[in-house]
This record gives sequence, C-alpha cells and structure tokens, in this order.
Amino acid sequence: MHIAFYAPMKPPGDPVPSGDRTMARLLMAALSLAGHDVEQVSNFRSWDATSNQARQQRLARIGERLAGRELRRRQARPELRPALWFTYHLYHKAPDFLGPRVSQALGIPYIVAEASSAGKQAAGQWALGWAAAAAAIRQADLILGLNPADDDGIRPLLADPSRLRRLPPFLDVRAFAGATTERAEQRRLLAERFGFDPAEPLLLTVAMMRPGDKATSFILLARALALLADRPWRLLIAGDGPATREVEAAFAPLAGRTMRLGCLDEDALRRLYAACDLYVWPAINEAWGMTLLEAEAAGLPVVAGNSGGVAAVVADGVSGLLVAPGEVDAFAAAVRILLADPVRRATMGEAARHLVSCRHDLPTAARSLDAAIRSLPTVRRCA
Repeated sequence: MHIAFYAPMKPPGDPVPSGDRTMARLLMAALSLAGHDVEQVSNFRSWDATSNQARQQRLARIGERLAGRELRRRQARPELRPALWFTYHLYHKAPDFLGPRVSQALGIPYIVAEASSAGKQAAGQWALGWAAAAAAIRQADLILGLNPADDDGIRPLLADPSRLRRLPPFLDVRAFAGATTERAEQRRLLAERFGFDPAEPLLLTVAMMRPGDKATSFILLARALALLADRPWRLLIAGDGPATREVEAAFAPLAGRTMRLGCLDEDALRRLYAACDLYVWPAINEAWGMTLLEAEAAGLPVVAGNSGGVAAVVADGVSGLLVAPGEVDAFAAAVRILLADPVRRATMGEAARHLVSCRHDLPTAARSLDAAIRSLPTVRRCA
C-alpha cells in the first residue's frame, strides 16, 4: 500500500548524522521491505529546542500552510492519495502539524512511531508544542512505542490503550555481520595507523558532541575513566559537534589514553566497532541509543547508564552492564569488571550479537510493522 511518511524531528535526508535520522531511514526501509510504497512527504522540521514561543508560533503557522498545501494536492490528484499516514518521533519540541490534519481530511489511518508526552510541559514554555503533540497522539489510530519509558505519558491521552503497541528499536544486522571475524584485522590496522599496542583493551564511544545531555555524558565518562588509571585501556571517540571544546577539556587529564576520531561515515564506523572490545556510554537521559544497538550488533558488550529505554536494548548482566544514571563510581566499577575479564567480555559480546539478531533486526521489524498496520480495520477496508 502507499504510505505517506513524515519525520518532524529530523527528516531522513538531514545532513547531520544522529540516531533519529538513522531510525527514520530504517523505518522507511522496513516499510519498503514489507512490500509497501513509502513516500517521504516533507522535509519540514518542526523542532524547537530554544523554548522560543514566537518561533513555535511561526513553526505552527508554517506547518498549517504546508498541511493545507499537501491536502489540496492529494485531493486534486486522487492517484496520490495514500492508504495511511506514518509519522516518526513527535513530542512537545517537535509536534506534527501535517499528519493529523491531512489524514483526518482524507479519512485515512494516522500512525505514529515513537511519541512522548510530558504533562509538565502543558503549561510551560513549550505549551503550544505540547498541545499539538497531545492532539496528534489522541487522534492516532496506532502508537508504536520504541521506548517503554514513554508509555506512562502516552496512555492517559489514549481513549483505547490497545492503540499503544511495542516496536523494539532495530537496525540492519547484515551491515555488522563481519565484525567478529574482522576484529583482529581491523584492530591491527587501527593500531598501525595510530601507533598503539594492539594488545591494549580498546574502549569505544560514538556520539554527537552537543550541549546538554550528550556533553554531560561525555564529562561523566571522562570522570569515570580517570578512576581506572591503574588499568591498561585506550578510549576511541567518534563524534563531533558544538560542544567539542567542552568534551576535549573533560578528557584533557586523560591525554595519551584517548583518541578523538571526529565524525565518521557508516563504513568507517562499522570498522571501528569491529576493532574494539567494549562500548562505554553513560547515556544521560538517553531514549534508548542507536549506537548501543550498533555496538551490540558488532559483538561488543556495553557498559551504559540505565536511563530511558536503554534497558530495552541492553540486557543487564547478559549483553552488558547497566548502572544508575550519573553514578560515576558505579560506572567505573562496571568498566573495571569487564576490563579485568576478557572471557566475560567475549561471552557478553556474543550474547549481544545474538540478542540484536533475534529481537532488533530489520526483517523482524518489517514483519511487526506490517502486521500492526494490517490489523487496523480502516486499513483492511482500504487494502
């Protein structure tokens, strides 16, 4: 069936890499794999991180105009009428001004993947965005929850709780299939390039360097690793962004034991995952973490902060170790445990790869998405 796809937080073609962009692309790929004709409707980004109410009002006006234009186009050309509208990731900072209006006017189902609603924002600086996001959630025929931590905020907005269904985050495992067999070679090449001992345990983190939670996570990671100066290890950091100086300052005391590689393309990242031993990320206020899934798919165990939906992608004690968010000593202790036990690292890495292959792979998501879509009575009548 013909599906209109829209991502108000960040469109799939945005030039800046992020987990949000990756998941938008993966959702489109999964819908296509399930046999659907997926059309990206708009690049309009409704995201406002500044709590600037004038900006929010302007974005709302633009969104309304675009919705009207989209509706008129579809009504004038019936062959462009989609069977349903699919929106990925809406919340008070990135409401959907297009999908609810167009889907209601055309009489087609409205589906949302990854929505959240924080009641405290109803009367705050993002009140306009909160109201728009809440209205969209109420209208949705189906909410696909990627992050279990969002459920409590969504359920009060739903007249029928069965409209909320679980969709585990996912990726294309095939892209990481060679990681375990390539590990020794990729490690050798990396050691030759940067001149370090390939026998050193290699820690890895991959994240954009943005102010706020990302920068805080980097700072906590630096503090935790400073407690492990008595152990051999080397940290590789992939990522860049406006908080680079803040991150560099945090890791300055660890000079000589960390290497910042900047932004890497997907192929370079996969080779980097393959070369390393352990993925480390404090995950402050993390929704669930695409890079955690990528690391596990490459056979890396994970040490992470247990925030948001992280526990939904990292099985504590099986594919990694989770600690309370922000606990520097606990994080350092968890890293120390795995640094000291290469056999356990290897066992957890294999468990991580198996977990992702079974629960978080693209074909599994494609089947789940297709089943959820076709379960809607309105879709069954249109299909």
